[in-house]
Amino acid sequence: MKRNEPVSKIMSTNVATVHHGDPVSKVRQIVKERGVHHIPVVNGDQLIGIVSFSDILRVSFGDTFNTDERTVDATLDHTLTLEDIMAKSPIFLQESATIREAAEILSQGNFHAVPIVHGTKLVGIVTTTDLIKYLLDQF
Repeated sequence: MKRNEPVSKIMSTNVATVHHGDPVSKVRQIVKERGVHHIPVVNGDQLIGIVSFSDILRVSFGDTFNTDERTVDATLDHTLTLEDIMAKSPIFLQESATIREAAEILSQGNFHAVPIVHGTKLVGIVTTTDLIKYLLDQF
């Protein structure tokens, strides 16, 4: 295992994002279609926040009451905005950062994804799953 390998080696670059003005239901749609759980919120190509599927579950009680998805989406879209539920100013790393730096952030257990930027432009994301796969490849 190389000590200073760049985070760009393990980051996902085909990142699903939402624009800060998108409806909350778009996050649910992306989770369902792409199977991702952490979605950066952007303004243009600049990272301004991140929303997780857990954030959506926290504010959505549709599954609890056996409500159909369209009703849940309509309720969420009319009562909340992405800014209401996203983590604002998320911790991120520059693409020149190391895998170790990503591991240090993720090991704190506060969240399970770290957006990766080049300057202020979102270029990738590293999740705990990416890190575990990397470690498995080493052994």
